[in-house]
Amino acid sequence: MQAIHARRKGTGAAGERPADVKDGLGEQRVKHIIAAGLIGAGIASGASAQSSVTLYGSLDAGVAYINNAGGHPKWIQEQGNMQPDRWGLRIVEDLGGGYKTVAQLENGFYTNTGNFAKAGTLWNRQAYVGLSRDDIGTLTFGHQTPFSFDMLGPLSTAYLAASWYAFHPGNIDALADTGVVPYDNSAKFRSASFGGFTFGAMMGLGNTTDFSFGKTLGFGVTYQNGPFKAAATYSDEHNRTPAIVTTGITTFQGQPAATYVADKLQNMGAGASYEIGNVVVHGLYTRVKLESNGFSSTYQTYDAGATYKMIPTNWIAGGAATTTFDGKRWTQFEIGDIYLLSKSTQLYVNALYEHGSSGAKGAFFTAGVSSTANQVIVLAGIHHSF
Repeated sequence: MQAIHARRKGTGAAGERPADVKDGLGEQRVKHIIAAGLIGAGIASGASAQSSVTLYGSLDAGVAYINNAGGHPKWIQEQGNMQPDRWGLRIVEDLGGGYKTVAQLENGFYTNTGNFAKAGTLWNRQAYVGLSRDDIGTLTFGHQTPFSFDMLGPLSTAYLAASWYAFHPGNIDALADTGVVPYDNSAKFRSASFGGFTFGAMMGLGNTTDFSFGKTLGFGVTYQNGPFKAAATYSDEHNRTPAIVTTGITTFQGQPAATYVADKLQNMGAGASYEIGNVVVHGLYTRVKLESNGFSSTYQTYDAGATYKMIPTNWIAGGAATTTFDGKRWTQFEIGDIYLLSKSTQLYVNALYEHGSSGAKGAFFTAGVSSTANQVIVLAGIHHSF
């Protein structure tokens, strides 16, 4: 399953999963092949290159019941739960000699309203161009997702059990692709696979006369050997705006949570999954250090779960996570059923429960903060990819 993540109101960001989460369900792509042509007018024979442009997308909508959001229950038409609503273009040009030009443009939107996931930004999820060589790797430039999303997101319960709400409170560990997660003005390199290992490094610039302002650095490594997958990432980010207000915290490090800016944010994590017959088990740990105004706070989460493929077309998936932050704790559970009508269309149902302790309110990501320590969400919907 590939990519659930980038979307929702309340984050100030594009609704999202890693690129994003669930190609494993069979994202179908419509390909338009652009004919190779002569380079330069009047040349009878000469160099030519073949390009492919892939149009792809995902639409996801259903109905959800939230038992307490601001002190009241509510029914909503939910969207982007199993995968974020999005459409995009992937472009590849074969340059010869093993080299390729690569580019991607991706827009997140809301199926239920048709609005952009991030107002005023067309390519709010990704926009980049670069060069690739199969035996070396890919170097790209533009608006791009960090390795926490690319490498760790696919090892989370939210990704593997297919529910947006199961991302950790506030998405402060950036496993989902919201509008404040990608690096603007960034250069990103991801290596080819060497003995099962891939490596990555990226830098984003603030594009101001102050070199350190808005600067981001990220590193990641993945390993895959048969049924075993693992990943670890680290990032150092300046002047970032995590969505702390969605956790129910109103003031943090002397700033209003709704407008909080971290002078420095360090995000790290590691996770793994293993497939045993029809069962996939996974575990993940993330840790984020936030600093501003002389304050320093740590956000950390333990996440684990399993997916059981009862039959090829019916999967049961679930997991649990516990997060500590600002002296508070949130513990959440999810279980869901995914039924595959085809490689492109799935039906799903999810049930989620969260309990806050040490003064925390129930606050599933973007669901709205409960007036009590508990929150329950039950939802069902349909997802289609093309």
